[in-house]
Amino acid sequence: MSTEDFNYDLPEYLIAQTPLKDRSSSRLLVMDRDTGEIEHKHFTDIIDYLVPGDVLVINDTKVIPARLIGEKEETKAVIELLLLKELGNDEWECLSRPFKRLHVGTKISFGNGLLEAVVTEKMSEGIVHVKFNYQGIFLEILDKLGEMPLPPYIHEKLEDKNRYQTVYAKNVGSAAAPTAGLHFTEELLKKIKEKGIIITNVTLHVGLGTFRPVEVEDVTKHHMHSEFYEMSEETADILNQAKKEKRRIIAVGTTSTRTLETIMHTYHEFKACHGNTDIFIYPGFEFQAIDCLITNFHLPKSTLVMLVSAFSSKEKILHAYEEAIKEEYRFFSFGDAMFIKKNNKKGEK
Repeated sequence: MSTEDFNYDLPEYLIAQTPLKDRSSSRLLVMDRDTGEIEHKHFTDIIDYLVPGDVLVINDTKVIPARLIGEKEETKAVIELLLLKELGNDEWECLSRPFKRLHVGTKISFGNGLLEAVVTEKMSEGIVHVKFNYQGIFLEILDKLGEMPLPPYIHEKLEDKNRYQTVYAKNVGSAAAPTAGLHFTEELLKKIKEKGIIITNVTLHVGLGTFRPVEVEDVTKHHMHSEFYEMSEETADILNQAKKEKRRIIAVGTTSTRTLETIMHTYHEFKACHGNTDIFIYPGFEFQAIDCLITNFHLPKSTLVMLVSAFSSKEKILHAYEEAIKEEYRFFSFGDAMFIKKNNKKGEK
């Protein structure tokens, strides 16, 4: 299976640079998982495709201002760190740039010494482990010095940091937003609950595993970096009951999907647990946890476009993307959404 099989041409003007004023006013491409049939809607119409008893699973991770720009203490060379994963005792796994300038023992200063980092380990692919030194509360200092880690294809400045957070973001720790959730408003979630849909949450702190590009020709040779996930007992009970009663489980986003499938493939049921997952979902993967998926439009040749292709088929997904391009949908993080649906046994939407 070649990485090139998941390529498509996207005009640059369709890459959304800023979020819409109203989160839920984005467009929604609805695709039948089995037939590939397509409908063009708006995100608020998602409620029409949900039926009482459905379980909507959201990822409640919260993005930290994880991009830090500082300088080497000896040479004053500019160094950029992207915080990926907390390792404990003020040590973090980071993506660094320029990687070649860093060595074990290198000291980096941020905010005129308000925050300092020492490289404790140099890995590969730009990854370093650093230990931070500071006075006070780390997250408060990070809030003062850090920037929201917007993807490199977004060139516009984000006026409101909260627009790169879901309205239900709670558990701090992500280096990127779970973007499928950005379309929900408090009002829309309230209407969904009132219709009898159960909303429950998992946590997956988005790190390098989600957005690292695939640089190998053979898809199966790609290495996923691990990301922290967690599921509560309450969520596990809700999901196990839904499975037992053959009610639909609908994942909001690829991060929720990866969490649910990790747990189901590990334990063969939903279970209160936490850990790190490096699950890589591509065509041939057997889904055991989810029935439907709400997602955004993903980068060509990315692990995410491979995941959605695995959920339906590569041909159906790439055809849907062609339709979205023709209809001038907005793509990627601040772009429009897609709902890959599977009807329940009663034939309802």
